[in-house]
Amino acid sequence: MKNNRTYVPLDSIEDVLPILDDISLFGGFSDEQVQTIFQHLVCISYKAGDMVFRQGDTASEIYIIHSGTIKIVVNVEATPLELIEYGVGQCFGESSAIGILPHSASAVATSDLHLLVLKNEALHEISKDDPVLFGRLILNIAREVCRRLHNADETILHYADAKGCRSA
Repeated sequence: MKNNRTYVPLDSIEDVLPILDDISLFGGFSDEQVQTIFQHLVCISYKAGDMVFRQGDTASEIYIIHSGTIKIVVNVEATPLELIEYGVGQCFGESSAIGILPHSASAVATSDLHLLVLKNEALHEISKDDPVLFGRLILNIAREVCRRLHNADETILHYADAKGCRSA
């Protein structure tokens, strides 16, 4: 997907360090590894109501919310169904980017939004330059995806129980 997005390099790690320290994708990273990740991040801004990406778009970035909120929505053009809303310090887009899959839903800014972006090109650089950091990052992404899958399973089972669909 080609776009006219304007990415801005980040000037100071102090502006984003409190957020980076609390992000599960960067859990267990040393200060040096956080610095390496920071050097690969860029920033992009959206206005409330802007579409960050559309369902079916090619995924090429991992997004971290620096300020604002987004909602993840399926069928945004037809009968929209809001799946979840994310706020400061939360990540999205990582499973599609790592899985080399199109986005399964759309992301819509629900307020003015500033995102930290880790592009796939940056991931490839990290994989070549620091395989240990890359391995830890991929493991953390896998853990986050597993947590989300577990939560989705719990939700599905809850509704199956409510409908009497599960047998004892």
